[in-house]
Amino acid sequence: MLVLIASAVVPAVILLLRIYRLDRLEKEPWKLIAALMALGVVATLLASLTEQIGDLALSFFLPERHPAYPFLLYFGIVAFSEEGFKYLLLKNRTWRSPHFNCQFDGVVYAASVSLGFALWENIGYVLRYGLATAIARAITAIPGHACFGVFMGVLYGVAKRQALSGDEPGSRRSRRLAVLLPALLHGLYDFIATKQTNGLSLIFVVFVAVLFIVAYRLAVSNARRDRYLDPAPRSGDGF
Repeated sequence: MLVLIASAVVPAVILLLRIYRLDRLEKEPWKLIAALMALGVVATLLASLTEQIGDLALSFFLPERHPAYPFLLYFGIVAFSEEGFKYLLLKNRTWRSPHFNCQFDGVVYAASVSLGFALWENIGYVLRYGLATAIARAITAIPGHACFGVFMGVLYGVAKRQALSGDEPGSRRSRRLAVLLPALLHGLYDFIATKQTNGLSLIFVVFVAVLFIVAYRLAVSNARRDRYLDPAPRSGDGF
């Protein structure tokens, strides 16, 4: 049991530490990181509930064999439930936090919520299906959630900078994109992953590889170009 739980938890922790180390200006307090990961767990519970309700509602309008059913399920229900709750809990906890004083903090925060989500989800899968599932998810699903968190976090950090500079319309656009882009990628990930033909299996491998590479490079480049949101941070602010 402990081995299974460790196999579910360790990959998420390793990825979170990797993103945390990219934060070069000011490290975020571990208490806040832990709180965000806990909110990721809450997001799994909320998303599970809305997905069950959404799936039931969808089945009233379309049979499961209808070509549009998986598209609406994965893009319209699953992806927006999971990424939407991640974002809502992320924003509620961090938008006005005094620790949110650098643009890259948005990436650290969003990745923490996403990997908290992935960690808890992974424990459930591993306890049900075993160690082989843990290995498969360690190289696909958990990094996938980390990637969705990176895209969300980059846009979330931009939105915070725009809001502080007085560009509220731009900030609203960036906040919407912080949900829409991860949800689109998440829906595409799930949609391709559920197809069993050899051709689509190859497409899934290519999609995952490209997703990981782009997200990693995006995280690294944003960490290198990180800047304070306050152009003249004051000493003694407790940051």
